Order: sequence, then structure tokens, then C-alpha cells
Amino acid sequence: MTRFIYDEFTKKYIQELLRQLGQTETSKTMASQRREIDIFFTPNPENIADASHIGLLGRLATTPAVFEPFSNPVKPREICSCLVKLLDIKAEFERQSVREKRRLTLAESPRLWIMTPTASAAILADFGATLDLENWMSGVYFLPRGLQSAIIVLHQLPPTPETLWLRILGTGKVQKQALQELYQLPPDNPTRETTLELLYNLREMLEARQNLAPEERELIMELSPLYLQRLQTVKEEGIQEGVQQGVQQGQRRLVESLLQVKFGTVDAELAQIIEALIEVPPLEQAQLILQLSREELLARFSRDF
Repeated sequence: MTRFIYDEFTKKYIQELLRQLGQTETSKTMASQRREIDIFFTPNPENIADASHIGLLGRLATTPAVFEPFSNPVKPREICSCLVKLLDIKAEFERQSVREKRRLTLAESPRLWIMTPTASAAILADFGATLDLENWMSGVYFLPRGLQSAIIVLHQLPPTPETLWLRILGTGKVQKQALQELYQLPPDNPTRETTLELLYNLREMLEARQNLAPEERELIMELSPLYLQRLQTVKEEGIQEGVQQGVQQGQRRLVESLLQVKFGTVDAELAQIIEALIEVPPLEQAQLILQLSREELLARFSRDF
């Protein structure tokens, strides 16, 4: 996936989920102005007790934290870079405590959480990263205690509600399963709605690009059914005539974009079946485009002309 687009989505996503728990800074520049931290989080003690709704991510946010998410498997040099940034910010905290003439407690000292889709056993061993299954779950590998750091291998996290909000940042089948779990949450779940809005924005940014990679095309298709369903809900609820027309136009553009993502272009034959596809329930609509070949789509909807 395009690194910049995904990185911007990840920063915004983590920032939004942690907003009510404390202060987040993205692209925080160190005093030396040589290194930049992806996300730095400072918890609000009054709000941190309410972190359970975001599961494992909320547990990571109980202390000051440096979050360094990677869209591709993390490399040794990237882990080293993250550790240097952590040591830099720890030094800033130490200097501040000296100025205030007090001792920096362990709870006040920042921790580093590196998030990666996968990580080889060799890399984990090289950095002394080990599991702590008595206190944590699989997929969370801790570096030696003095470093206050861990590598979270997203694809090794158990598929439970507690890990859902991190598995969304995975790739392939892991992300696909997480999206299905997200869709099944109650519609009034505020974290669900926040996440969906961010995912819709990600979808639009990807759709605007040329020469999409296969995993980008698949993600667009995965995100489309619920977006179509939302358009349909707005259409049914709203509903001034102008709004309905706008929704219908939005549905048509979305179906056109799905066909273009799948087949590369929308020619005259495919254009003829768009109206028939719009009449199909939204969740089924995207699945049909994703699963059927061009010939099968044309054959299935030709009778509706």
C-alpha cells in the first residue's frame, strides 16, 4: 500500500481513538530537530480509566507513549531508529524533571510501541524481544526491560474484540477479518463510526490514485459495501429531493468506481448495467462486482436492460 497515504491514515486513526484519553502529537520533532516521532501520547489521568472501549490500544495508552506504526514489516534499522527516538525523548523528560527538582518515576517515563504487520523470528531474537503471556497476549513482544519498548506483531494478535482496533491496521486477511468484525458492531458504537469515517477517507484517497496495487484495489472493494449501505440509509431517511438526488449520484459514482477498480475501465457494455446494479442491496452489490467476472456480470444483469 502507498506508504504516505497509509501512514497519514494510521496517525489520524490512532490520534482520534486516543483523543478522549489524553493529548496526542503527530510528527513530533525532537529538540535536536533531527528526528521525528510518528505519534507521541500523554495520558490524562482523569480519563484513562475509560480506555477499555478500545481494548489493547487503550492498555498501551496508560503511560506516556511513543507509537511507531509500520505499514510494511519493520526492518532492523527502523527498530534502531525508533529506539534512538525513544532515548531522545526520555532525555528530554529527564532534563525537565531535573529543572523541576524531582525524580522521574517509571510511570511518567515514555514507553515505545512499535506496530508491524509481521516480524521474522530472527529479527525478534536479534533485539531480545520475548512474549510475556502471563500478563499480555500473543503478538506483543517486549524488548529487554530497561528499554521500556515492545514490538506488536499485528498478524499474531488473537482475533478478539480487545485487539480489533489494532488489527484494523494489519494487511490482507487479518485486516479483512477485522473490517468484518467492525461492520458487525452496533451502529451506535461511537468508535465504530469514527473508524468508518477515517476508512472512507482512506478509500477516497486510494481511489483517486492511478496504478493501484492489488492490495489497494482489494481494500477499496472491502470498504465499499458499508459505504453503499450508508448512502442507501441516507436516501431512505432524508430527505429532501435534492439530497436524494445527491445520494443517487453518489451511488452511481461509487458503482462506476468499483467497476473501474475491478476491470480497469468502464466501457459502454459495463455502463449499461450500472442502473441495475444500483438496485441491488449495497452489501450484495460490492460482493457481486468483486466476485464475478465481466462476462458473468453482463450475463446476470443483461435481462434487466
